Amino acid sequence: MQRMVKEIGKIRVLVVDDHPIMRFGIATIIDATPDMETVAQAGSAEEAIELYEQFLPDITLMDLQLPAMSGVDAIRNIIARHHDARFVVLTTYEGDEDIHQALEAGARSYIIKGMPHDALVSALRRVNSGGRFLPPPVSRALSSRTPNSDLSAREREVLKLIVKGKNNKEIAKDLGITEATVKCHVGVILSRLNVSDRTQAAVAALQRGLVHL
Repeated sequence: MQRMVKEIGKIRVLVVDDHPIMRFGIATIIDATPDMETVAQAGSAEEAIELYEQFLPDITLMDLQLPAMSGVDAIRNIIARHHDARFVVLTTYEGDEDIHQALEAGARSYIIKGMPHDALVSALRRVNSGGRFLPPPVSRALSSRTPNSDLSAREREVLKLIVKGKNNKEIAKDLGITEATVKCHVGVILSRLNVSDRTQAAVAALQRGLVHL
């Protein structure tokens, strides 16, 4: 569903979610709000990038869990071309790392699906006026993030394979590196996640949003 004509004074929103029913529900809430309108809907990051270029919405409402390219990568892609682009994330992901990565990418608000719809409306209005909007549960999750817990791309690859239950030898084979290098990466991962073993690392990775199954 796409509408080309902008109604004067309305906040123009691009809705991005890979579930058609969810997109429809979100668009219904937006279109029922007097000062907002849905200008386009996208089911993937690639489509979101294309529709952003076409409609130049005031705000893009972005899910993080999308096929192929993630919502965070879509945000980075769009902001690289449009530095003033504004994003509100609407997702099921509640981990502190998910929130951190989305805000680092350029999102100005982070809403969890299941929150009251007035939180979404408030987020859109706040971000449209140039502000940020983080509901208390999101702020609490973000504040609990372990300092200096950033992982490199390679460490994230290793962590993902740990979550899959693979041992050092299997990880080394999958990544084309030595077991000694894997062991080194595992040590760094345990330290930065502040855990003592691989099982705890896997649990922390899933809880915090470092890895998604």
